Amino acid sequence: MLQRVQTIWLFFATVAIFGLFLFPYLQVYNPDGSSRALKITGIQESLGGQIVQTEAFLALTIATVILGLIPFITIFLYKNRKQQIKMCYLSIVAILGFSFWLVQTAKQALGTINLQTENYGLGVILPSLSVFFVILALRGIRKDEKLIKSADRLR
Repeated sequence: MLQRVQTIWLFFATVAIFGLFLFPYLQVYNPDGSSRALKITGIQESLGGQIVQTEAFLALTIATVILGLIPFITIFLYKNRKQQIKMCYLSIVAILGFSFWLVQTAKQALGTINLQTENYGLGVILPSLSVFFVILALRGIRKDEKLIKSADRLR
């Protein structure tokens, strides 16, 4: 039954993960007027008024696609709620690991640059927002499971 509230939450989690392709998670403005933006696809720098991708993150891009597909596939496991719960937990652990990977990539790419709050982009919020949506979906799945068990007791 796809018209459950957890379907919406899992879809929002998928959209939040795929939103990482649109928004940078770090932006650094250099004193000389150039800027660097770290996105999932790589490092983009503004050189001479043009935005050029100077380094590509192929493994990070592939991992983001796989990570975004996990909540989407979980939507279609609605007949097996226990499997859906396992996939939600897998998704949460994978997103947390992915967030750690993003931090390590940023440390390697930026080196000794000190980051301030204005350096963080919208992409920093999206993984934690996705975890929040998966937790809300997990709550809805558990409510459905509880409702089914109580209905089975009445039979």
